[in-house]
Amino acid sequence: MVVVAVAVGGVVLLLQQTTPQAAPRQDCTAALDGATWRLSPAQADNAALITAVSLRREMPARAATIALATALQESKLVNIDYGDRDSVGLFQQRTSQGWGTVEEIMDPVFSTNAFFDGLEKVPGYTELPVTEAAQAVQRSGFPDAYAQHEVRSRAWAAGLTGQNQASVVCTLTEADPVAAGDPAAIASARATLSERVARDFGDLAITEQGAASIVVDVTSLAPTSDDVGRLAWALAQWGVASAQATGVESVTVGGHVWSRDDGTWSTDQIGAETSDGEGAPTLAESSVLLTLAVR
Repeated sequence: MVVVAVAVGGVVLLLQQTTPQAAPRQDCTAALDGATWRLSPAQADNAALITAVSLRREMPARAATIALATALQESKLVNIDYGDRDSVGLFQQRTSQGWGTVEEIMDPVFSTNAFFDGLEKVPGYTELPVTEAAQAVQRSGFPDAYAQHEVRSRAWAAGLTGQNQASVVCTLTEADPVAAGDPAAIASARATLSERVARDFGDLAITEQGAASIVVDVTSLAPTSDDVGRLAWALAQWGVASAQATGVESVTVGGHVWSRDDGTWSTDQIGAETSDGEGAPTLAESSVLLTLAVR
């Protein structure tokens, strides 16, 4: 009996040692009215871009909601290079219908602007049901299909336009760190992050902070001074939603910090050292601190 017990124990130990462990789940959520709405990190990254373009164009949050619902229906919010007939991209736009070349449409900034160009031509689009506004642009064979994505899109638009603060969070695996002893690599990573901010939001004031952080000022993005705080939150939650793609490890805004370590917003990390050993600066209402991982 003892031999059997030992043998069984050995089998259990062997199974424990050889059974593959499931990869950690990575996801992003936006909270609204007590509910949370999930996107994958790749989807959240595209949602961040779409909403940033709407802000850059000074369009209302309703426009972002319509665009997100459209992209969720058309491509599942993924920039795909295939689709029905000659449709490609986030919005499944067709070259034969004058949306642009395949190369242009596969550029998510181009395709998003093309969608918003079409939306702005729809009279009273902000007053229309989401599915009707989307259909007026897309002319789909399934005109009511966009409605199913409305609440999810509204939750994400509310967070990514800054109307709903500290509502967008992501649970991500550890970012690939930049080597602390490699100044060239750090400078390159910081420049890449700055370029991504500029791609999505346009020409904002960006300053270096410490070895691997940048401070982004949203003042030039704000239509009025009353919008500054909201737009700082918009950029901050963009930073969270795009963190898997950019490698951002923490985001600081308005007395709050989102940390990749725990995936939540908190106020108890203000003043703590960032990953590059620098203390977080005191930020103006218009500023957001984005920090990369340095080890």
